Amino acid sequence: MNLLTVVVCTHDRAALLARTLDSLDAARRPAEGVDVLVVANHCRDGTHEMLQARSARPGGLPLRWLAEPKKGKSHALNLALREVRTPLLAFVDDDQRADAGFLQAIVDAAREQPEAALICGRLVPDWDGREPPWVHDPGPYRIYPLPVPTFDCGDAGRWLTPDIALPSGGNAVVRTEWLARIGPFSTELGPVGHDLGGSEDSEWFLRALGVGARLWYAPAMLQRHHVDPERLELGFLMRLARRRTESTVGLPGHEAGTGGVPGWAWRKLGGYAARALLTLRADRRRFYLMRAAAALGEVEGYRRLQRDARLAAGRRP
Repeated sequence: MNLLTVVVCTHDRAALLARTLDSLDAARRPAEGVDVLVVANHCRDGTHEMLQARSARPGGLPLRWLAEPKKGKSHALNLALREVRTPLLAFVDDDQRADAGFLQAIVDAAREQPEAALICGRLVPDWDGREPPWVHDPGPYRIYPLPVPTFDCGDAGRWLTPDIALPSGGNAVVRTEWLARIGPFSTELGPVGHDLGGSEDSEWFLRALGVGARLWYAPAMLQRHHVDPERLELGFLMRLARRRTESTVGLPGHEAGTGGVPGWAWRKLGGYAARALLTLRADRRRFYLMRAAAALGEVEGYRRLQRDARLAAGRRP
C-alpha cells in the first residue's frame, strides 16, 4: 500500500485541474508511494472525460476519480474521506500547482514529526504580471485578505495553534487514523459550485485541534495558487469579504450570542462606510469599502444566528 493519497475536489474547472495534476505528476516521487484521488463534484464541463482519459494514460501518478453528484465541496470532501485508505491524506485544491519537492516534503515532515496529526505548508500566489499594482502594496491601506489564498509562516518549521494561524483547506495533510475522531466536513458550510461560501475548512481544523490533534507547519511543502484577474476587481472583492465574514460568525473563536445584531457591529459598519464616502484617496476608499463589506457580512452573520435560534425555539416541544 502507498503511504500518501493526494485528494483534489473539483467543480467545472477542467483546464485548471489538468494543470494541478500535471504539477503533481512532475513532482519528485517519494519511495513510499503516492496516488491521486479526484472527486468531481457536480461537473458538467468535460471534467469526467478528461479524468477518464488521464487515468488510462501511462507515466503519471496512479489516478482514481469519483463523481459526487450532490453539489457542494463538503460533500466531495466527505466522499474522499470515506475512500482513502493510505496512512496520509493530502488536500490540494484544483487551482493550485505543487512545487517539485511538494510530495517528498510531505513524507519528510510526517516522518520527522510523528506527533503531528495535521501538517500544512507554504502557499503563495502564482503571480503572472496581470494583477493590478495595488495588490503588492504593503502599506496601511493594503487589501486583505486577497482572494488568492496565501499562507506563509516563515522559513522554519513550527507548531501552529488557532491564535497563530490556520491553513486553507487545500494546503493540509492529515494522518487518516485521526479521521474518525475529527469527523466529516460540515455540509452547512463551504462553497456550492463557484459561489463565495467558505469556512468548512476552518471549522474542520478547529474541531481537529479541539480533539487533541497537533498542527505542524512544514515550509518545504510549497504550492502556488492560481490568480484570476477578475477576482481582483473591487466589486468581487467586496462580495467575497461580505460572504466570507458572514460565514465565520458563530464559529469557535468567533462565538456570538443569538440576541440580534450588537450595537458595536452597526457602529463599525457605519464608521467604515462614512470613511469610504469622505476620503479623496483611492487607496483609502478601496480599503474602507472592503472593511465596510466585511462589517456588513458580520451583521448578516448575527442575523443568521438570530433566525436559527428562532427556528430552533419553534421546533422545541
